[in-house]
Amino acid sequence: MDDEAFVPPNGGTWELDTTHLSRPLSWFIRSPLVSGFPRGFADGLSRYGLLLGRYEVAVIGGFMYAQVVPFGAGGTATPEQMQARVATSARAFAERFWREDLARWDEVVKPGAVAAHLAVQAVEPAELSDEELAAHVGRCRDHLESMIELHHRYSAPSLMATGDFLAGALEWTGATAGELMGLLRGTSAISTGFATAELEALAEVVAASDTVRAVLATPAGPQATLDALTADPDAGPAARAYLDAVRYRSIGYDVGDPCAGELPAMLVGAIRAAVLARKTGVDDGDAALTAIRARVPAEHLAEFDDRLHEARLANRLRDERATYSDGWAVGLARRAVLEAGRRLAARGALADPEHAVDADAAELTALLRGEPGPATQEVAERFRRRTTRTVDDAPPTIGPPPPPPPPLEELPEPARRAALAVDAAMSNLFGVPDTANSATVLHGLAVNTGVHEGPARLVADGTDFDRVQPGDVLVTRMTSPYFTVVLPLLGAVVTDRGGQLSHAAIVAREYGIPGVVGTREATRLIPDGARVRVDGTTGEVRLLR
Repeated sequence: MDDEAFVPPNGGTWELDTTHLSRPLSWFIRSPLVSGFPRGFADGLSRYGLLLGRYEVAVIGGFMYAQVVPFGAGGTATPEQMQARVATSARAFAERFWREDLARWDEVVKPGAVAAHLAVQAVEPAELSDEELAAHVGRCRDHLESMIELHHRYSAPSLMATGDFLAGALEWTGATAGELMGLLRGTSAISTGFATAELEALAEVVAASDTVRAVLATPAGPQATLDALTADPDAGPAARAYLDAVRYRSIGYDVGDPCAGELPAMLVGAIRAAVLARKTGVDDGDAALTAIRARVPAEHLAEFDDRLHEARLANRLRDERATYSDGWAVGLARRAVLEAGRRLAARGALADPEHAVDADAAELTALLRGEPGPATQEVAERFRRRTTRTVDDAPPTIGPPPPPPPPLEELPEPARRAALAVDAAMSNLFGVPDTANSATVLHGLAVNTGVHEGPARLVADGTDFDRVQPGDVLVTRMTSPYFTVVLPLLGAVVTDRGGQLSHAAIVAREYGIPGVVGTREATRLIPDGARVRVDGTTGEVRLLR
């Protein structure tokens, strides 16, 4: 694998992923991602009979690229197979497949995933022999692949009902996608944080005790504060429950990103913010719904209500599928990989324990067993390239321009409805406006009403989260579902990438904080620490000083 050459695996069109990852992929995650992502996506798309056949994923120049492959591309499907695919699409809407998928998720899939995570988490890597650790690293790699596959198998059911609602409501009401997505607020509890219940319970204990509040307010270092909380007779059980829930949660998508447990200052800040209960919010959902329903033509009102009901029902799957699958598995893999790195650095096989994420599972296994593997300098160079480059250093597309999709009027009705739903979902997931920015005023998509002024905190990756303070404006390229650990601290969110269905937009709505996404240039134009005003109604971000 050459991290310097941008040579695609075939002659098709490959698009750089800028919504999920801002840097090259670590070497450890490449194989599980390239194997698990397309397989899961293809299964989900097939279940819904979508003519979007599959996504291929490749590592090109060290970065993640994706290729859309329509069903039957290049004559690979017979007319009978095409007809069967369209018939499946019709059944998906008539029978509301997402309901069945959601029930199976709740009753079988999610509990099974949690059990699998806990089984891996129960193994303490530091207590293993080198041979046992080598086997555990391989187990974590395979677990990660299966969870990446699971995440993307549920991509279609997590988006179809929402896309179907948006496609219809955009046409019937003339409302913006942001206004319509606001009607889903309160339907995705997971978007306010995986350990919300545990954090709230801890905040109640702290608020009820002068002694515990004094512990939390101590000027000692953040790790010392966490240690004191867990040792406190009153707060200890609640503090341990919260920390156990978030300790191995990755802040990003890659094993190169830290877990929440590695960022004690961020966790202390989140606990303090939760005690202050800053995010009260005003739920004006009924008024907003009434206003938008008044714009729906009478002949479409029943269908509008029905599609909204289905979108609200399925909305939580959007973030749950990530939080309970690869979001946890990435953190568990990092835990094992860093233990391998600690041992290999101690014997001189790696220059630094952190470099271990830039060896794949087979290479780490070989090095732990004393077998030939990559040279110390080779892994160090991989680490340097990954941590010093961003997506700005990679071409946005490789290969010829993609062919235009077939005109909607040429598709049979069931396929047309599905195509409209997919288009609505994808355009609002990745689409960003092309509004001009200036040196002091940026424009993006307004995702939640309200205005907040505060210091901008630029976050390039998870290592920056320890700098976030209560009331800060998070300015980042994009967010993952796992950023929710830090959200209790924030006054507003601003991103370069992502649309109304991006994770940043969802969590801003769920937390009731102003959000502006898709500014394209916020991380370039807004200095860290600058005071900014974020207007979640107009989609404007203004530098004040």
